[in-house]
Amino acid sequence: MKDKHYRLWFLPLFEDDLKNIVDYIAIRLKNPDAAARFVDDVQVAIRERLNCAEAFEPYYSAMERQYPYYRIYVGNFTIFYVVIEDVMEVRRIVYSKRNLQEQL
Repeated sequence: MKDKHYRLWFLPLFEDDLKNIVDYIAIRLKNPDAAARFVDDVQVAIRERLNCAEAFEPYYSAMERQYPYYRIYVGNFTIFYVVIEDVMEVRRIVYSKRNLQEQL
């Protein structure tokens, strides 16, 4: 079976989430090296998923959605994305220990 290649799109909400996480690690925790590693890990995890975005179990939430969410785990964080035709749209990144239903 040949992998499908998806175009990548980031919602501004994801970018805000990521910026807040990185700022927290770099500034509040005073660990800019860990913040940079985290960004690298997020980028790698997302790019690795590009050729097989729909090959994983969808995340079912209490709210009905037009497109099912899929998850990627990076450390203590969960990245949520949807697939719309040939686009992998990355929507959120949230701390996994929080109530995910409330975050989405």
